[in-house]
Amino acid sequence: MEQPISQIETLVDRIEAYGKTTYELSKLKVLETTIQVATSFLSRISVIVMISLFVLILNIGLAIWLGELLGKMYYGFFIVAGFYLFAGILLNMFLHKWIKKPISSFFIKQALQ
Repeated sequence: MEQPISQIETLVDRIEAYGKTTYELSKLKVLETTIQVATSFLSRISVIVMISLFVLILNIGLAIWLGELLGKMYYGFFIVAGFYLFAGILLNMFLHKWIKKPISSFFIKQALQ
């Protein structure tokens, strides 16, 4: 009678070990996915920051140049600001199609890899 009880205890120990291993594996998979999404997001953010700094300095130079051409410095800044107002209105109109969908698709693809 002792042999079936020891087999059951062995089986229970193996099931317990399997459960712990499965739990640890799922934790590691979640961690890997989180790290992939975060690193990809951070690398893209760093590129966006660099491009934004370039565009900012370029716009200041363009505004000064236009101001010199028009005779008053602030005219150039008004023209550049007007351009960005127009671009902002267009961006707001097409925000969902151009920005929200690609970003959400990116995060979904990264999470499912």
